[in-house]
Amino acid sequence: MGRLTTHVLDTTTGLPARGLVVELWSAGPAPALIRTVTTNDDGRIDGPVLEGDAFRAGVYELRFHAGDYLRASGAALPEPAFLDVIPIRFGIADPSRHYHVPLLVSPYGYSTYRGS
Repeated sequence: MGRLTTHVLDTTTGLPARGLVVELWSAGPAPALIRTVTTNDDGRIDGPVLEGDAFRAGVYELRFHAGDYLRASGAALPEPAFLDVIPIRFGIADPSRHYHVPLLVSPYGYSTYRGS
């Protein structure tokens, strides 16, 4: 069975982003919150964000609450912060595969890719 995983790296410190809240939303005409999780000491979620029968083809969005994390980590941010909630919208075409959507974040930039 396929699954969705993520992890977050703070590129300012070079360390995993511990305690960052991540929401998974279904995208489309009526977006709906599916699950809210928090990264562990390794910047990962304990287990898949989505798997099993709930893991279906479609368009999803991960919302990373980077602003709250950066403030809690001691980063000096202006108000409002340049980055707050970072949405990453992506498609699941084959629910039998593993989809890994990581986030590399700093106070003024981020990047992502399809990981393995």
